[in-house]
Amino acid sequence: MNWDDTAPPTDDIDAERLVGGSADGEDQAVESALRPKSLDEFVGQERVREQLDLVLKAALARGGTADHVLLSGAPGLGKTTLSLIIAAEMNAPIRITSGPAIQHAGDLAAILSSLQEGEVLFLDEIHRMSRPAEEMLYMAMEDFRVDVIVGKGPGATAIPLELPPFTLVGATTRAGLLPPPLRDRFGFTAHMEFYDPAELERVIHRSAQLLDVDIDADGAAEIAGRSRGTPRIANRLLRRVRDYAQVKLDGLITREVAAAALKVYEVDARGLDRLDRAVLQALLGLFGGGPVGLSTLAVAVGEERETVEEVAEPFLVREGLLARTPRGRVATPAAWAHLGLVPPQQAPGASGQRGLFGA
Repeated sequence: MNWDDTAPPTDDIDAERLVGGSADGEDQAVESALRPKSLDEFVGQERVREQLDLVLKAALARGGTADHVLLSGAPGLGKTTLSLIIAAEMNAPIRITSGPAIQHAGDLAAILSSLQEGEVLFLDEIHRMSRPAEEMLYMAMEDFRVDVIVGKGPGATAIPLELPPFTLVGATTRAGLLPPPLRDRFGFTAHMEFYDPAELERVIHRSAQLLDVDIDADGAAEIAGRSRGTPRIANRLLRRVRDYAQVKLDGLITREVAAAALKVYEVDARGLDRLDRAVLQALLGLFGGGPVGLSTLAVAVGEERETVEEVAEPFLVREGLLARTPRGRVATPAAWAHLGLVPPQQAPGASGQRGLFGA
């Protein structure tokens, strides 16, 4: 089971809206307690685990610090969890911060100057760090040194400050926004992939055991199939289904119980929630399947443009239900089928018509 709950708020929107609200303090405490503590406990990401295991064991054998690590991937796949595991495997303390919290070079200098030798610095959403701090980080990563500027104007003086060796673990949901000079300074980079249903079932069974929840194989499969390939979402859905089973029934989670509970929380069989379906219904019902501009689509569903673009669209595109084209958003034949509708003959991709998805 792996997921990260310390990312900036935008990272948690996708998971929170699938369970009827944001995670409260109790939910966050549960997530923290369920985190795997070692690479052996970490489910999924087999290639990343194998590569990272070699990096850490080699560093331990040399008696030095591990190379800097860059983890990229969608929210909820385990970036924060892996950073904590890196620190645990290296028997080192960890300092956690985020890119948006570092707006000035002085902010970063204060953090770096207080690090202990061998400490792990986890920098979440590293692509959102300010440019001056980013440039300071180049020298810190490569030479373990920063230049602190004292004064202003012609009288300003650069005071070199030596840093103890440390390991930076950077996490980002948008690796393409990282400048090449920063990306090249990481000794190990890994991209976190979405989980397949079998891996999510393992995540759910492990969490259920730790939470003392009774769940059968079919119940776990039902939740896994609606979890959008994301362990964080799988665990939050598990907790909501647990609540339903305890209040409405005898506590045992079966396929039928999971399906009934997730219907209450408006999560359908493919993992689409209210917003996802609203986008598709507007695209199909109001605009005949498109193409339609993003701003127009956002107004139709009563949401901000950024919410539709950053929260709903990525999953709909990944599921093959929506396509982005130069002319606007277009529904695919799978979207019509999912909502039980028959596409009109003039709809993009309709049978017998030459279109975006036609012959």
